[in-house]
Amino acid sequence: MIELPRWLVIALATSVGVIAANLYYAQPLVALISKSIGLSPEVAGLCVTFTQIGYGLGVLCLVPLGDILESRKLILTMIGIAIFGILGLAFVTSAIPYFICAFATGVGSAGVQVIVPYAAHFSTEENRGRVIGSITSGLMMGIMLSRPVASFLSDLFSWHAVFVLSAVLMIGIGSLLLALMPKKDPTVRDLHYFSLLRSMLSLFITQPLLRRRAFYQACIFGAFCFYWTATPLLLGGDLFHLSQTMIAIFALVGFAGAVVAPFAGHAADRGWVPQATLASIIGVAGAFLMTKFFALGSIPSLISLGLGAIVLDAGTSANLILGQRSIFALNAEYRSRLNALYIATIFVGGGIGSAIGAWAYAHGGWPFASWIGLSLPTAALLVFLTEAL
Repeated sequence: MIELPRWLVIALATSVGVIAANLYYAQPLVALISKSIGLSPEVAGLCVTFTQIGYGLGVLCLVPLGDILESRKLILTMIGIAIFGILGLAFVTSAIPYFICAFATGVGSAGVQVIVPYAAHFSTEENRGRVIGSITSGLMMGIMLSRPVASFLSDLFSWHAVFVLSAVLMIGIGSLLLALMPKKDPTVRDLHYFSLLRSMLSLFITQPLLRRRAFYQACIFGAFCFYWTATPLLLGGDLFHLSQTMIAIFALVGFAGAVVAPFAGHAADRGWVPQATLASIIGVAGAFLMTKFFALGSIPSLISLGLGAIVLDAGTSANLILGQRSIFALNAEYRSRLNALYIATIFVGGGIGSAIGAWAYAHGGWPFASWIGLSLPTAALLVFLTEAL
């Protein structure tokens, strides 16, 4: 087995960031997009949710093919599906076409979860956590930069311009990966597609580590999506009156949280997964709690929201890496299926978080919404505490 050179790991990390950004461009634009396509404020979160549903189904139905198909072809095919959806988003003006294109974008963007086990395959046991950490750093940077980029472009042009840029970037990274990626032959050759899908149910039932790690990250990622759906509504509303550009600057603050990803990978390689998991869960809960101490609309309140964003993003990226490092150690033969189950479960949490974030804010503002958001990492913490039992 060859080991990926450092420059190719960086290229893969960059590609993962570009692809993953498609899932989050709409988050700070929920108010703009929903108004443009005729949605009421109570269901505005669907602008994000349909992309995440598509991503979850893509992960569940297409990512497992990485165990039985050549990975480079699968990755490039999924990038093509994403480009189709993104081009549609660049021109839609009504709700149903938007939902269809958002769904297709999510399905294709699930290709990032073929890239992660692909990179893990070309790494040794001793440095696998660091490789996954590097790839996940790219993923988290893409997620975090997507929001300010979307806000800046929508302020300068329109929300459609965001997806025009995305289509150009996706075509570029597709061409890059076609030229650079070595082939990875499938680990299983005698398994048909429906047998592959049936085997995933067995894996989910028989792998308690997978179930635990998926539940932790589903709660944490649900809190992450909740926060980044609700806070742009808060910041752009009557209390703070921030423009899309100012919201973009605020979103850049969360970018600092991505720096923990390589450290989380290193901690996993050193065997510190339980301690780092506990710190991640507590950090995400703390992100909501620290926003409760100051009057909304004040400078201290805005600072606490920014600090909460940093801690939230750090905890989310760290726990994602800890979970993937743990499940990839189970069995290389079904690594793609394990990752598919893990990520699909996570995005159920993310889809719920996005949907209820807008609903909670519409019904009770940030005071009510923040308590709902806090309940998600609290659930993860309660289950984590049972590990010792």
